[in-house]
Amino acid sequence: QVQLVESGGGLVQPGGSLRLSCAASRSRLRINSMGWYRQAPGKQRELVARVTSGGITNYADSVKGRFTISRDNAKNTVDLQMDNLKAEDTAVYYCYVEGFVTTSVFSSWGQGTQVTVSS
Repeated sequence: QVQLVESGGGLVQPGGSLRLSCAASRSRLRINSMGWYRQAPGKQRELVARVTSGGITNYADSVKGRFTISRDNAKNTVDLQMDNLKAEDTAVYYCYVEGFVTTSVFSSWGQGTQVTVSS
């Protein structure tokens, strides 16, 4: 079991910024992909941004140019810098990590952190 601890959500005005952080609390991990998803009320969970172990990133079209994902392979952490936030970014954001613990495949979700963009 690989637990993920998220932090950084909150309430922000349109145009503001927030930074989300996620840490995988387990040793002997080989992490392939780390990412952030979000789920707004009444909608399906969707990919926001993802980064591979090699540093390749991909973003949802709706956040390109505004959000930046980064990871620290040594610390097993992934951050999401969110700038120029819009009301439609309001959602619960979930960290997602997949890879190996020794030779066993794993995938884990964080508990979710609320991001609310409102004036």
